[in-house]
Amino acid sequence: MFSAFMACAQIDSAIRIPLVGVHFGGQLPMADLNKRFGPNLVSGLSFTMKSKKNWLYGARFDYMYGRNVKEDVLKSLKTPEGYVVDNAGFPADLRVSERATAFYIFGGKVLPLASANPNSGLMVTLGAGYLEHKINLYDAQKQIAAIKDNLKYGYDRLSVGFSVSQFVGYLFLSENRMLNFYFGVDCSQSFTKSVRKVNYDTGLSDTGRRLDILTGLRFGWILPLYKKTPNDFYYN
Repeated sequence: MFSAFMACAQIDSAIRIPLVGVHFGGQLPMADLNKRFGPNLVSGLSFTMKSKKNWLYGARFDYMYGRNVKEDVLKSLKTPEGYVVDNAGFPADLRVSERATAFYIFGGKVLPLASANPNSGLMVTLGAGYLEHKINLYDAQKQIAAIKDNLKYGYDRLSVGFSVSQFVGYLFLSENRMLNFYFGVDCSQSFTKSVRKVNYDTGLSDTGRRLDILTGLRFGWILPLYKKTPNDFYYN
């Protein structure tokens, strides 16, 4: 009887509920970021509060990563054959990748569509926060003196700045509470600058302002934190 109740019970009104989410996606860089990186993957966590009137507000953390690095910051360390050598003069096991993090505080709205469930529908949010990104240099054998310890900071192009984000998608909170997710298009515009004093490969300071844009798809799996069973139900 309990299983039948969970499978058939339906919530017939919008409710206030906290939502904990895990999300994944892919992004394409644009503007200045496209000169440094190619497509990347993103994963992260979020906490959202949905009100009885379907307003949303919360926080989100993103971790971005990828191997599509376009900007060759190690050009000055490479041999004519195009590889970096280690301290013994052999080709080094050096791995170059993208690493980035972002944090946003956001607000938005769920707009129910032609559905019997008033807690699901078109999801629109706007957010503000920060983005930081860098070129990650990993010396697997710890045998490259030129990028040992803090020396690699002269090549990583670490950039940080204010960011705004927009999301348009669909939120689905199942009436039996067993399946809850969202998906949609995500976009952010970040106004960043380098925090490194000098780039070792050029010998110059990087004082320019950057416009870093990311556009992609995001899918999130949600755990609703119901406090108690709602009073209003109807049965099929």
